[in-house]
Amino acid sequence: MAADYDVLLVGAGPVGLTLANVLGGHGVRTRVVEERPTLIDYPRGVGLDDESLRTFQSIGLVEQVLPHTNPNQIMRFVDGRRRLLAEIAPTDTSFGWPKRNGFVQPLVDAELLAGLARYPSVEVSWDTAVVGCVDTGAHVEVSLGDGSVVTAGYVVGCDGGRSVTRKQMGVGFEGTTSPTRWLVVDLASDPLGHPNIEVGADPARPNVSVSIAHGIRRFEFMIHDDEPDELAEDPAFFQRMVASFVPYPERLEVIRRRVYTHHSRIADTFRKGRLLLAGDAAHLMPVWQGQGYNSGIRDAANLGWKLAAVATGRAGDALLDSYDTERRKHARAMIDLSTLVGKVISPTSKRVTAARDVLVRAAAAIPPVKSYVLGMRFKPMPRYDTGAVVHTWSRSPKSAVGTLFVQPRVDTRERTDVLLDDVLGPWFAVLFWNNRPREVLGEREFARWKALGAVFVAARPSCQLHWPDHDDQDVLIVGDRTGGLKRWFDGHLDSVLFLRPDRCIAGASPAQYAPEVGAALAAALALDPEGEHDAAGRVLRLA
Repeated sequence: MAADYDVLLVGAGPVGLTLANVLGGHGVRTRVVEERPTLIDYPRGVGLDDESLRTFQSIGLVEQVLPHTNPNQIMRFVDGRRRLLAEIAPTDTSFGWPKRNGFVQPLVDAELLAGLARYPSVEVSWDTAVVGCVDTGAHVEVSLGDGSVVTAGYVVGCDGGRSVTRKQMGVGFEGTTSPTRWLVVDLASDPLGHPNIEVGADPARPNVSVSIAHGIRRFEFMIHDDEPDELAEDPAFFQRMVASFVPYPERLEVIRRRVYTHHSRIADTFRKGRLLLAGDAAHLMPVWQGQGYNSGIRDAANLGWKLAAVATGRAGDALLDSYDTERRKHARAMIDLSTLVGKVISPTSKRVTAARDVLVRAAAAIPPVKSYVLGMRFKPMPRYDTGAVVHTWSRSPKSAVGTLFVQPRVDTRERTDVLLDDVLGPWFAVLFWNNRPREVLGEREFARWKALGAVFVAARPSCQLHWPDHDDQDVLIVGDRTGGLKRWFDGHLDSVLFLRPDRCIAGASPAQYAPEVGAALAAALALDPEGEHDAAGRVLRLA
C-alpha cells in the first residue's frame, strides 16, 4: 500500500521549511510536523552566506528574503582596548550573492513558510509532536502526539540538537560542549546603528556586537565561572556589561535574553534506512563563523533534489547514501573552524591574549595573509571526492568536479542581465564553453541527456550571442555578459560540465571526452531514460 506521504519532515525550522520548498517544487507529497504552535518569533541565527542565498534563489524566494538582510557585512576583531586585530570583508560574489549578510531569522523563516502555499502537495501541522518512528523497510510508521499514526516513504529529522528523530534512530551524537556560558541579548531600536559586526577579544570579558537588520542589535557577553545563571537574568547585570558600548544602558528595549553554551557535535550517521537527519539534528557548531544556520541550508540543498528524485520514482534509493558521504566531511570542517575561532577569541588570560594579539597583528602585516583573511578564503568550501560525482574524465590538474559552479550574470537571446541559475532551471544541465553541444556530445549521448531532462547550454562571448552559428532548438545560447564564465574556464582544462540540480559539478572533461564523461556519469548514477516520467516530462533513475 502507498504511504500517506512521500516524505515527512520533523521540524518547521529553516532546514525543514527549505526542504519542504524543494520537495514541493517537484510535486512530492510532503508533510511538515512541528511540536511548537507557531514559528519561533525571536532572532537566533544572525549570519547568512552566499550559498544559502543561492539556495533560496533556487526555490524562488530570494527576492522575499533579501529585504530582511544586511548585505556585505564586515566582521572586525578588536582587542581589549577595541583596537583592530583583524577584519573580514569579502567582496567576491562568485556564487551570485554577497558572502556575508546579517539577517533577521524569524522574518526569513516566515518567508520560507509562506512559500509553501504555492504547493498543494505540501502541508504543515503545528502543535504536532513525533513520539515514535518505526522503519518497516517499505515505509516509516510515525506515531504522533495526538495518538494518530501516519506512514511516510522517508522521514527527515530537522528537529534541532535535541532531535527526537535522532534518538529514534539510535544514532550517537559525538563531540564536546564548552563549559563557557554566554549571555545573548537582542535589542530593538538599535542603540548603535552601526552596520557591521564587532568581536571583542577582551580578556576581561569577551564580547560580540552584531547589527542584524530592521533596527535589531545583538550583544553577546561571556559569563565568568563565578557568575551564576540567575545573575544573567538580572537586567542590571546586562546594563553594567553594555555600559561601555552604549550611552544609556538603562534605556534599551530588550527583545529577549538567554544564556547559551556552545556545542561541537556531529551524528554518527546522517542516514539509517528510511530515516535521515539534517541541520542541527545532524551537527552542532559554535557561533563564531555564523555557519550553523548555513550548514543546515546546505543539507537541504544537497538532500532535497535527491529525495525528490527518489520519491517521484526517478531515482533509486541508494542515491540517498551520497547525502552522508558528501555532507559529513564539510560539516566536520565547519565545526572544527568554528571551534578554533572560539578558542582564539575567548581566552581570559592577559598573558595569553597579549601573545595572541602580537601574532595576529604580525600576520595581518603580511599582504597574502591579510588578503586571505579579508577575502574569507579560509572558509572550507564543499568538495565531494566521492558520492554522486564522477572524477575520471577531468583533465584539469585540480579537478573542479565535486565543487560548486560559479554563478555570474549572463544574457540570453530573450533575456538580459540574469543570474546563471535562473537560466539553467531546477534540474540537471550540461554546459559547453564556445562549442556546439549536439556535435560535441554526439547524437547518442545528446539524446540520452535530453531524455533525462537536462538543459543544454552553449556559453559564448557576448559579442557572439546573436550569431546564428548552427542554431539548435534544443540548445540555449548564453552570452558571457561579465566575463565570469570565461574567467572560470580560463583556469580549467575542462570545457564541458555536467551540473547537478544543486549546481555541484557532477562531471567535467575537455570537449573531445564529452561523450565518454556523459556515458560514464549516466552509468555510474544508473540514469535511465526509459524510467518513469514526471509531470514535466523529465525522467531520471539513479540506483
